[in-house]
Amino acid sequence: MSLFVIGYYALLLAVSCLAAFYNKRQIFMVAFGLTMVSFLLGIIGGTAALKGVAICAGLLGLAAMVSYAFREFMIQLASDDLAKELRTAPMTAAFGMFVIFTYIIMGVFAPWIAPHGEAEVIASAFAPPDANMLLGADQLGRDMFSRIIYGARNSVGLALAATVAAFVLGALAGLLAATKGGWFDQFMGRVADVIMSIPSLIFALLMLSIFGPHIHVIVIAVAVIYAPRVFRLTRAVAGNVVVMDYIEAAKLRGEGTWYLIRREILPNSTAPLVAEFGLEFCFVFLLVAGLSFLGLGIQPPTADWGSMVRENATLISFGDITPLIPAAAIALLTVGVNFVVDWMLHRSSGLKE
Repeated sequence: MSLFVIGYYALLLAVSCLAAFYNKRQIFMVAFGLTMVSFLLGIIGGTAALKGVAICAGLLGLAAMVSYAFREFMIQLASDDLAKELRTAPMTAAFGMFVIFTYIIMGVFAPWIAPHGEAEVIASAFAPPDANMLLGADQLGRDMFSRIIYGARNSVGLALAATVAAFVLGALAGLLAATKGGWFDQFMGRVADVIMSIPSLIFALLMLSIFGPHIHVIVIAVAVIYAPRVFRLTRAVAGNVVVMDYIEAAKLRGEGTWYLIRREILPNSTAPLVAEFGLEFCFVFLLVAGLSFLGLGIQPPTADWGSMVRENATLISFGDITPLIPAAAIALLTVGVNFVVDWMLHRSSGLKE
């Protein structure tokens, strides 16, 4: 038995005993659960499996420390009311906010962070990582690390623009349908049902095949696809508000439709709509990445994570993880946004821990 195995189990058991002594139930369950899992994996896979578990546990611990530090940093900068809300945020939500903040910094300051240009050829095709290229080169000899950073601006920016367009279109239609009612409500509902009955990817491929893979076409196509989803949620939330007594009182005062929407309905429907915006962004982001992977999204030489996976997919056959890097960037942002949305939904539902 190696010194690594002895030290590994000794550390886990020491943490478990200390957590049990000081009545830290959650820490004890995590530490002792990890001990039992490591014991089973060690029997099956030996020292290599234990090292894999130790690396994964170390990464999770590092993510937890970064999340805690980032949450405390935001608490120090926030106002008193916002700081009170942030103190209730779980570590998963703090991790999601840190991921979102990191991607924003990457997108905004990409020209200053990236060591090379977005389309600059600096090496041979599929050159390995070195001091000049942190992640190696792609199929044309461009720096993968620089293109990952620029991809944050292009991929996330396009998905955000399409999400805003879909949300504005769907939310506006939903608020108008709930306020006016009658034939307008029925008509908008049937239009939304027709659009939602068409598979989103097939509809997007059809639009891009007809009008070409241009940025504005992608934004319009995605907005049309996801606006009905936003419409249905907004219509349901606003429908519960328009029957309230204060809405009837505003109507009796002679207030118009736009006043009711701006001053009465929308302020009382904000929480679920903000959470829905995060969910819609994840769906749109994955759809845009899928279109780029199929060659109908953002066109070369512009850096885009979906197209980067397609361009370097042949390396998978040689055991190279380069195509997984942009895929991991897509997955990390999706998970981070979902963590934040989950916390916001929990807050808006009024549930307590």
